[in-house]
Amino acid sequence: MTLTLLDWRRRVVALYAAARSAADPESGWRTWRDGRDELFAGHPESPLPPAERERFPGLPFAPYDAALRFEVPVTSAAPRRLELPTETDGVVPLHRIGTITLGPIGAVDVWWIGGYGGGVFLPLRDGTAGQGTYGGGRYLLDSIKGADLGGSVERLVVDLNFAYHPSCTYDPRWSCPLAPEGNRVDVPVVAGEQLPERG
Repeated sequence: MTLTLLDWRRRVVALYAAARSAADPESGWRTWRDGRDELFAGHPESPLPPAERERFPGLPFAPYDAALRFEVPVTSAAPRRLELPTETDGVVPLHRIGTITLGPIGAVDVWWIGGYGGGVFLPLRDGTAGQGTYGGGRYLLDSIKGADLGGSVERLVVDLNFAYHPSCTYDPRWSCPLAPEGNRVDVPVVAGEQLPERG
């Protein structure tokens, strides 16, 4: 681990802070998207291989859809603990803290990542996985890394337009916990980051 990784995380936190404080959700999303492209293109911790950064055209995204932004209560659910093995980070413990309902895709689990500090984790593997999006799914929230759109003590802001691929999508040196059973749905979510065409 290096200070460049710390810098990457600081910049991600700043992007989400800018998105939360924007005048409207779509302009916040545009700020976040532009910043994500800038990080991928030029930051030393970019998950893109250096040769791809030079000709990087920007991450492909579906158009913003205001109907896919939700502020939802977290409903209690039976406690559940998972241990997700990863290639480089050992076992990542997850504790289910509840469920949320996201309009047409239905209920999904909300997790707390165990370990020092912890954080809310909301992955999603939808019906586009393996086609237009990464087969292991995408992330909606990962508060350990600053991916947090706000909310209140009982509610979360979840905007499917902010769905993004974990770094392991682009570079196998990264190890990512993937969407467990309660976070897999058959409904296609045509929103957020899409897979780039690789030539």
